Amino acid sequence: MINKSLLKTLGPGILFASTCIGVSHLVQSTRAGAIYGFDLVWVILLANLFKYPFFEFASRYANATGTSIIDGYKKLGKGVLWLYLIITIATIFFVCAVVTVVTGGFMDNLFAITPKMMNLGVPSPYLFSSLLILLVCVGILFAGKYKLLDSMIKIIGAVLLVSTILAFVFALLNGAKGDVTFRIINFEDTLPVAFIIPLMGWMPTALDLSSWNSLWTVARIKQTGYHPTLKETMFDFNFGYLASAILALFFVTLGAYLMYGTGESLPKSPGLFAASVVDMYTSALGGWSYWIIAPAAFSIMFGTAIAVFDGYSRSVARIIDLLKPVKNEVNSSMDQAHGDSILKDLHKDSENSKLFYNGTLIVLASVAFGILLYTDVLNPETKSKGFKSLVDFTTALSFIVAPVIAILNFILVQRKYVGTDFEPPKWKKGLSIGGIIFLMAFSIFYFVH
Repeated sequence: MINKSLLKTLGPGILFASTCIGVSHLVQSTRAGAIYGFDLVWVILLANLFKYPFFEFASRYANATGTSIIDGYKKLGKGVLWLYLIITIATIFFVCAVVTVVTGGFMDNLFAITPKMMNLGVPSPYLFSSLLILLVCVGILFAGKYKLLDSMIKIIGAVLLVSTILAFVFALLNGAKGDVTFRIINFEDTLPVAFIIPLMGWMPTALDLSSWNSLWTVARIKQTGYHPTLKETMFDFNFGYLASAILALFFVTLGAYLMYGTGESLPKSPGLFAASVVDMYTSALGGWSYWIIAPAAFSIMFGTAIAVFDGYSRSVARIIDLLKPVKNEVNSSMDQAHGDSILKDLHKDSENSKLFYNGTLIVLASVAFGILLYTDVLNPETKSKGFKSLVDFTTALSFIVAPVIAILNFILVQRKYVGTDFEPPKWKKGLSIGGIIFLMAFSIFYFVH
């Protein structure tokens, strides 16, 4: 039986897992299985292994200090905080655009919105689903923030988790449709670097999003009024991380068993791609499962979209807060009038954070929609590879900046910053050093290949 204190802790890890299950699982892992069978399982395993400590460090830092790891970046110097801001700006709009277009694809598959818009003569009907996703996400986050997000994800995630496990089991029982073989690496063919790096970029998700773990951990503490032990925070994070890693293997298996070697290919447009993913489930479970799978797949992507917009908005708002000039703190020698003045300033800072958060949401939604409009990735009539190219470019970009985030997170969990009780064990430090080498090596390989 789970004790009450642990129940108060659970949330950030589940939120993290739901964010991972989005593009990296439904899109990239499925593509890996459908195109390469099981040849790239080693890529998924290594990415999850070597990225693990850096995501964990963000949750560890939040538990140890009661602040986000973004606050820690400032402790390393304002230059480091500016560097993180630059990395965020370099990736933020493309990430939001990709998540929006994928979510819109699953929404289009479920509700057939594009055909309806075409029948009504709506201009640019292919953009309507994405526009609707953006408006709803911004509206929900304006109104409910973390509490609503936390509640939604737990329900949505549970439905898709059960559905994916069932589809995985039935696929194994029914056998592969094509000639798929189990092997660690296919030495006969050229290593598909152009896809391996994008696959690892968001496996389980982009490493620069590790700061969200700490932001959500801090938000959960404020929401419940309970500061968990390190063990409780680690349980919550490890549960979410392990679940996302296992599900990645499930999606690869579904792609390999149901599409590899069959002559079928994953479509280029988001809506048709989403339909193919849903068809994988229904071919494994039966047609009756469509009205369980299609809503669940859309819901988890919708939850991912909300989490992405929330996480980025929290990050940017916190960065702006930290970059502002520091005010003098209240001390015991101050008179009451001066103390009241400082308290008003603190209240004003809180109000400013909300303004920064809401302002960031609006900018994110606007620029993300602009990217989709400019690239025209949603219109199948263009016959371009825009959708897959946008996904691969964005995920590869996330992998390239990962070594910087890995090094910063590793520095911030040393004894100097978190204390002896919260310092990672030696094996985890060793794994993180290996992870830094792994990320740097593959980033260099990507450029020189």
